[in-house]
Amino acid sequence: MILSHPGIALGGFFVAISGSRNIRCRRGKQMSSIHIVKRLMITFGTASILLAACAGAATPAATAPSATKAPELTAPTATPKATVAPKATVAPTATAAPTATTAPTTTPAATSSAPRTLTVMTHDSFTASDDVLKAFEQANNVKLNILKSGDAGAALNKAILAKGNPLADVFYGVDNSFISRALEAGIYEPYAVTGASIPAEFSGDTANPPQVTAIDYGDVCINYDKAYFAQKKLALPKTLDDLGKPAYKGLLVVENPATSSPGLAFMLATVAHFGADKFLDYWKQLKANNIKVVDGWDAAYNTEFSGSAGKGSYPLVLSYASSPPAEVVFATTPLTVSPIGTLLGDDMCFRQIEYVGVLKGAKNLDLAHKFIDFLASAKFQEDMPLQMFVFPVNPQAALPDAFIKYAQIPAKPARMPADEIAKNRDAWIQSWTETVTH
Repeated sequence: MILSHPGIALGGFFVAISGSRNIRCRRGKQMSSIHIVKRLMITFGTASILLAACAGAATPAATAPSATKAPELTAPTATPKATVAPKATVAPTATAAPTATTAPTTTPAATSSAPRTLTVMTHDSFTASDDVLKAFEQANNVKLNILKSGDAGAALNKAILAKGNPLADVFYGVDNSFISRALEAGIYEPYAVTGASIPAEFSGDTANPPQVTAIDYGDVCINYDKAYFAQKKLALPKTLDDLGKPAYKGLLVVENPATSSPGLAFMLATVAHFGADKFLDYWKQLKANNIKVVDGWDAAYNTEFSGSAGKGSYPLVLSYASSPPAEVVFATTPLTVSPIGTLLGDDMCFRQIEYVGVLKGAKNLDLAHKFIDFLASAKFQEDMPLQMFVFPVNPQAALPDAFIKYAQIPAKPARMPADEIAKNRDAWIQSWTETVTH
C-alpha cells in the first residue's frame, strides 16, 4: 500500500502536464475567412513551430532525441526536466521502504513462532510432571496433545484401525505382551533413539533401525496386606503353588487376562512357569481355592484389596512391585513403612516393558523423533517413577528415594519372547476363559 502511493501520485502528475500541453496546442481564436488568406503566410511558419514544439513535449521519453532538432526552442530544457522525473521516481526514499519491505521478515517470524501440535496417543495411566512436559514444549516450540485412549490393549486396537491415517504422531504404552501384534500390523515408522543407551535386554524389536524404543518397565506381582498376615499370624506364600493351598483359600483377587494388562501378564507368568500344556491345571487349583476375578486393576486394587484405601476383603491382590512405594507417596498421613509388601518368589512376577514408536503417516516426523529422544532422556526417566510408578530403562536415570526404600525388584521374574506371546496369546486367553470363568 505505501509503495503504490508514490507511483499513483507521479502518474497523475505526468497526465496533468501532458494534458495541459495538448489543450494549449489545440487552443486558438476563431478567425473570419477574409483574414485567413491574408495571414496565411504569416501564421504558417508560426503554426509549424508550435506543432513541432507540441510533438516534442508530448513524447518526451520515446522521442527525446527529436526534441534536440529544434535548438532554438526551449522544449529541450523542458524535456530534461521531465526526464529528470527520475527524481520523483527516485522515490527510492519511498522504495527505500525497506522499512515496509521488512514486513515479510515479520510475517515468517510470526508464523515460525506459532507452536506446532504434537499428538501423543497413550493409555489412560500416562502422566508426567507439568514442568517436565513444558520443558519439552518450550525447547521445541510445540504444544503436546496427550490423547488417552483406554488401556494398552484398547489403545492398540484404535491405532491399528487408524493405520494409514493415524490419530497421533507418537504411540506410547504398548507393552511386551502386545508389542508383536503392533509390529505385525505395521503401524510404526523405524527410528533409532539418540542421546540415550537402552540396554539390549529391554529391546522389543530386532529390526535395524528398530520400530519401537523401550521406555520403562515394571514387574506385575502379587501384593499382600501386612496387617492382615500379621494379625492372622499367617506365613506368606512363597511360590505360585502355595497360592493354591487351603491356607490361602479365598484370599486372592486377580484381573481377567482378556480385559486387563496385569491380568494377561500374570497368566503369561503361569504359562512360563508351568508350561503351555499344564498352566490350565494350575488355574483349576486357584479356581477351586476361591480366587476372585475382576475386569481391571482399579477394581482389584482400590475396591477388593484390604491393604488399599478401599479396605476390601482380599489381603492378596495382583498388582505391581511398585505398589508399596505408591502407598507411601500417596498416604494422607506420612508413613515411614509401607503397609503392603510384594511376593517375590521365582516366576511369581512377570516383567512388563512399555514401548514408544512413531506412527506411520505422522504429520510431525521431526517432532516425533525429538519426543522419543525426550522420553528416553534422564530428565523424563527420572520423573516417571513417582508419576506412573514404573522403573526407568535408562541406566543414567536416578531412582527417587521412595523407590530405593520401598520398591522391591524380583530376582527372577517370569519372561517370555514376544513372538511366542504373539503366536499363542489369543488361544491361551480363550482356554483360560473357558477354564476359569465358565
